[in-house]
Amino acid sequence: MTDRLKIVSAQLNPVVGDVDGNLARARAAHADARARSADLIIFPELFLLGYPPEDLVLKPAAVAACREAVEALAPETRDGPAIIIGLPWQDDDGLYNAVLVLDEGRILAKRFKHDLPNYAVFDEKRVFTAGPIPENVDWRGLKLGLPICEDIWHHDVPEALIAKGADFFISINGSPWRRTIEAERAEAFTSWFDRWQGDKGLIFVNQIGGQDELVFDGASFILDSQGREAQRLPAFEECLDCFDWVRTENGWVAENATKAAKVTGLEADWRAMSKALGDYVDKAGFPGVVLGMSGGVDSAISAAIAADALGPERVWAVMMPSKYTSQESLEDAKACAERLGVRYDIIDVEPTIESFGSVLAPHFEGMEADATEENIQSRVRGMILMALSNKFGPMVLSTGNKSEMAVGYATLYGDMNGGYNALKDIYKTEVFALCRWRNGIGSPVGQGPVGEVIPDRIITKPPSAELREDQKDQDSLPDYEVLDAILHGLIEQELGAEELVAQGHDAETIRRIENLLYFAEYKRRQAPPGVKISRKNFGRDRRYPITNRFRASK
Repeated sequence: MTDRLKIVSAQLNPVVGDVDGNLARARAAHADARARSADLIIFPELFLLGYPPEDLVLKPAAVAACREAVEALAPETRDGPAIIIGLPWQDDDGLYNAVLVLDEGRILAKRFKHDLPNYAVFDEKRVFTAGPIPENVDWRGLKLGLPICEDIWHHDVPEALIAKGADFFISINGSPWRRTIEAERAEAFTSWFDRWQGDKGLIFVNQIGGQDELVFDGASFILDSQGREAQRLPAFEECLDCFDWVRTENGWVAENATKAAKVTGLEADWRAMSKALGDYVDKAGFPGVVLGMSGGVDSAISAAIAADALGPERVWAVMMPSKYTSQESLEDAKACAERLGVRYDIIDVEPTIESFGSVLAPHFEGMEADATEENIQSRVRGMILMALSNKFGPMVLSTGNKSEMAVGYATLYGDMNGGYNALKDIYKTEVFALCRWRNGIGSPVGQGPVGEVIPDRIITKPPSAELREDQKDQDSLPDYEVLDAILHGLIEQELGAEELVAQGHDAETIRRIENLLYFAEYKRRQAPPGVKISRKNFGRDRRYPITNRFRASK
């Protein structure tokens, strides 16, 4: 029986659907592990197809391509090391989320995911067949328990594997990040070890990278046989960590493993947003991004996130002034772009706005100016950004925050234009906090410059869309501290009006905000995707009907 193993945790960034590319990534990591004389290398969940594959996994050709890839990879284990890897697997009984063990030039074993998650952002029951309670895998005189992701969050699979003599657990994961994930994992796996009081160590390998509205932090770890954290890989970074896994009289322990610091708070938010944006742009093949630079806080922070994600040379900021644009905004937009080192251009939109006015004047005769004229300004700017994108190739980056998306304070086919929105799950009050954090850090958090990249006046001046004279956001919305607290209650906590009143909020304000929230659902269905940050984001988490007359506040 083996008492010492050299194992590599392969915390890598797969690309969904790029089976050939993911196979190449696996081969390169395998070669690296062989050069380190490793016995085993472990890849994340569904690595060969990428996670989450959604309905792509229902395409037989995609599943067949994964089988061909793993059958080509297996012979390469003849001279070691062995491989544990995830992929979809089709057999006569169904389509499974599978983990395969490759060793000595062949497929040694297959195990299927038993507990399929079907909540929040997950809908695996829709596409996969649940596997039976798995057996351990006999490998080099050991019994390996191979629970896949959700299988280790419940007790049935680990209990069965322990009852059948598992020596330790290796769990491959596609565990997406959100603000609460560290606390969730700690709670789940503390109770996991407390429950059994056993000597069963856990090697947890997670993917990293952005995939549409999700971002994966990696943060792979080892809990040794005493439940102590013996490894932690860096969050939001690819990493191949080679460690020694040793059997002692007190159970299995890890030696020589990486122990990176945890990434939490505003830094975690920032890294999640920049990683998600960077991967979305790069995996989709865009050369960079273009965005409207208004002199306001949302466009400034969006430009800073983009500069950190992609490098300043791939970010194009465009100021599009109208007659309502203040001199302060012109100065602030330019100053922010210069501090970030991004390309900055000015395109005057007033002539185009006036031409729309002339065309529509006969039809609007005798009518007062209202939101119609304001929306025309926004749509002119959106059209210009889309034209630049079409002509030169960069993706339009939308800049609306979660508070605006919630109450519909955004214009369809205008400032909502874009391929991605890094702020979609960030409330306005959080935008201000993140700006101050980014200005105050003294070390790089990406490819952008260090220091005060967002001029202080952008953060401190009253927010305004500048679509009419002396306009301020608070002319039509409550103070953002009040608005965000109500929205958080309505969205994240699903609170009713009475509960919000009990928190000290005004009943009429609650009613108005709730109406705006529900009415704006049709806009959000047409909004660009954005990364999940909070407990409940707009999109995969929160799927409300567009036509909806229910109101908790009467």
